[in-house]
Amino acid sequence: MPRFVDRVVVHATAGSGGNGCASIHREKFKPLGGPDGGNGGRGGSVVLVVDPGVHTLLDFHYRPHAVAKNGAPGQGRFQNGANAEDLELRVPDGTVVFSADGDLLADLVGAGTRFVAAQGGRGGLGNAALASSARKAPGFALLGEPGERRDLVLELRSMADVGLVGYPSAGKSSLVAALSAARPKIADYPFTTLVPQLGVVTAGEETFTVADVPGLIPGAAEGRGLGLDFLRHIERCSVLVHVVDCATYEPGRDPISDIEALEAELAHYTPALGGDLADRPRLVALNKIDVPDAQELVEIVADDVAERFGWPVFPISTASRAGLRELTFAMAAEVKAFRDAQPPPEPTRVVLRPTPVDDTGFTIEPDPEEADGWIVRGARPERWVRQTNFDNDEAVGYLADRLARLGVEDALAEAGAKPGCPVTIGDMTFDWDPTTPAGIAVMMAGRGTDPRLERSTRVSAVQRKMARAERRRHRSDAELALEAEREAAERAAAEEWE
Repeated sequence: MPRFVDRVVVHATAGSGGNGCASIHREKFKPLGGPDGGNGGRGGSVVLVVDPGVHTLLDFHYRPHAVAKNGAPGQGRFQNGANAEDLELRVPDGTVVFSADGDLLADLVGAGTRFVAAQGGRGGLGNAALASSARKAPGFALLGEPGERRDLVLELRSMADVGLVGYPSAGKSSLVAALSAARPKIADYPFTTLVPQLGVVTAGEETFTVADVPGLIPGAAEGRGLGLDFLRHIERCSVLVHVVDCATYEPGRDPISDIEALEAELAHYTPALGGDLADRPRLVALNKIDVPDAQELVEIVADDVAERFGWPVFPISTASRAGLRELTFAMAAEVKAFRDAQPPPEPTRVVLRPTPVDDTGFTIEPDPEEADGWIVRGARPERWVRQTNFDNDEAVGYLADRLARLGVEDALAEAGAKPGCPVTIGDMTFDWDPTTPAGIAVMMAGRGTDPRLERSTRVSAVQRKMARAERRRHRSDAELALEAEREAAERAAAEEWE
């Protein structure tokens, strides 16, 4: 069973907002109580939070699906729905967040750092919030927005100052155990280290961390071995140390060829956080000088290694602890130089980016899949469509008003759209009717209906009253004569037609 996991895929689903309530106040002796529907609550978001007590992504390996709760719907008597609590996921320090396409989204460094992985949906407005001077008692409410769904890739990059690289069985784990209180697994066979190991080292007044990654071998860039999969843990390292096995009996290997082979593999690796591993300072640790043959080899090649690469060389032995003090203080000096070169931390600034004056908030483009069709893209139009209940005619009319006030109809006309052409906004497709007015002062009929959509030809009560008054009005002799002539002409025309 795996105990260390440094790369997982998380399926984050935020909570949906609660629906608004369409309610009319009903109380004895108050026949016109008015709308009193409350707003829906906000859906919970999925948030990643850095926790220093977490050291692996193992929990997400077994539970990759994170679902936040939905907001509560609104109720009558102006009762708003409750907001759902955010779902906080604890991640280790140094976690890097990528999108499903491989785009870098966040680098979570520092205890308490937060990143919203999936945003919760907004709650819908109730009819009390939608009431206006022209729409005094709305018979509809807005729906809650669905929560955001995202597939994210989490990768752990250890927060280490010094990274140890070398062939398998070169003594990297033994070096970490000799310099710190860490106790990694040590054995006399290759690939003993299967996961990165961290150790805290103190040298004088400097304290730094050392990371030991699984051994590299030639061809790691093509998938051989284990080391290339764990090189992400040395991306943050300010110093790289080549640990060279000077007591190996493998034919064709020597310290210079080992270092050149490892540098070739490091050159094939591209850090996702930017920068280049070639820019990091190097140190060379010629290990196992407690072995007589290795001691002789070190005396022969130490000067050649320093001249060939230009890096400081330190003969060491993790068994006898020879040379470890000099190597420790050299690593501390390089780490201190790197820290001193960093700019001082600045307080977080609040950046305000106002919307440009000429920004309409939407774009219009031809639909490639529909003849004479158009697509409207924009955060506000798409959100309004998601909030609309299309089973309610008045809600559809309210959506038409909002789109017209935003300028969508004018933009469609300028783009060349014709009446009846399909227009797609979000997941909905409409037949465009440019005669629909932006009815700010349109008198509504019964709740839940919109006379602009009904197109009713029924004679209203006002029209019937006017016709009755016209029939009862006293007419003069001239008017009666004209009316008789008109009726006679109509009868003659009807007889000729028959």
